[in-house]
Amino acid sequence: MAGLLFILAQIPRTEFALTFLIFSFLFAGMGLAFLITGEKTNWIGIFVSGILFRLAVFGFAPQWSDDVYRFLWDGELLEMGENPYLQIPSEWQEENQNPDDAYLKQLFQNLNSPDYFSVYPPLNQVIFWIGAKASNGFVWNGFIGLRLILLLGEIGVFFLLVRLLRTFRKPESLLILYWFNPLVILEIIGNFHFEGLVLLFLLASINRMTVNKMALSGGFLGLAIGVKLLPLMLAPSFLFSSQTRKDLAFWSGVSIAVILSFAWLWVDQSYLNFFQSLRLYQGKFEFNASLYYLFREVGFWIQGYNIIETLTKILSLATLIGIVFFSWKRRPNSTLELVDLWVLIYLIYLILQPIVHPWYIIPAFGLSLLTNKNTFLIWSFAAIFSYHAYGNTDFRENPIFLFAEYLLVFLVAYLDYFRPKKTLI
Repeated sequence: MAGLLFILAQIPRTEFALTFLIFSFLFAGMGLAFLITGEKTNWIGIFVSGILFRLAVFGFAPQWSDDVYRFLWDGELLEMGENPYLQIPSEWQEENQNPDDAYLKQLFQNLNSPDYFSVYPPLNQVIFWIGAKASNGFVWNGFIGLRLILLLGEIGVFFLLVRLLRTFRKPESLLILYWFNPLVILEIIGNFHFEGLVLLFLLASINRMTVNKMALSGGFLGLAIGVKLLPLMLAPSFLFSSQTRKDLAFWSGVSIAVILSFAWLWVDQSYLNFFQSLRLYQGKFEFNASLYYLFREVGFWIQGYNIIETLTKILSLATLIGIVFFSWKRRPNSTLELVDLWVLIYLIYLILQPIVHPWYIIPAFGLSLLTNKNTFLIWSFAAIFSYHAYGNTDFRENPIFLFAEYLLVFLVAYLDYFRPKKTLI
């Protein structure tokens, strides 16, 4: 499997057929390992194997995402004592041109958003600064520095999942579905995405909640929000949960962690540029969507043009209403019920979004292993169909591959939520 990952990490993103073939073999291998693993699990062997799989992609530049160059760019500005929220890269580069600085020139040439302010929260910027310190003027050093941080996060996820599976009396072999999952390995370690750290903090929050350490539980949740804003959508679940609704320690922990994570945005009014870029991102880009694309076609039919700006607002409101409604309807009374609600919230959000990059599903997938829901497990395979668009210079999507992906997702979601007894794991 490590050899196949090694090969997959080298395949250009234009070669979808080969990518799909090897990815499918890797996913099947993961499934076979899960099926043959008995109660006497060799956790040392599994842990070491998973580490080797991740190390197999260490030596390659990311194939499907160039976000890492922005990470290192922001980190380099911090290293120079500058605020990455105050100028877009193209303006900064024009005002600070240094033809002798090959490192910054290389970063700038690979940026996918040189005309946008940074959309990465301050807690992420700290990690970017560490990557910039490690780079010492060489991009590959920065790659290794960031990957080591992400690898440490993955190790934390491994041990937290082991503990939580035992706590909730779930088969410990379920961990294999995360630890050997090719999407997880390629997108976190290979492509430098921080959803693995989001999952780490969410699992840490759950772990502390199970032993009634509510201040720490809230603090870890706040850190998850600090890495990516998305876990903020889980807030209604806590408002309707009997465990957290009136727990002052929990809310204090959340508040302190969020304030510390985002305090920097108030320096020089950085938040203005930060939220401006978030709004532009939300109302301009489309990728790998499901229901959004259907509604967009209706908009074309009625209005004659892409109604993305209006439609994203409507779907954002629908997402909020759906999250609040199901949080109220379910009113979780236990930690496991709360986790199950989180998985549903993630599903509602991702199904209604105009942008669903494959790595977005990773936190929900990790959480779903603690429940009896299989939608995100199947999605972690079906997401490979979205990679077909990476083979085009304009990222043009093929409706056939979109249909194949979401047919699988909606079929298993139906089994999960309308035929709950028909589970795969």
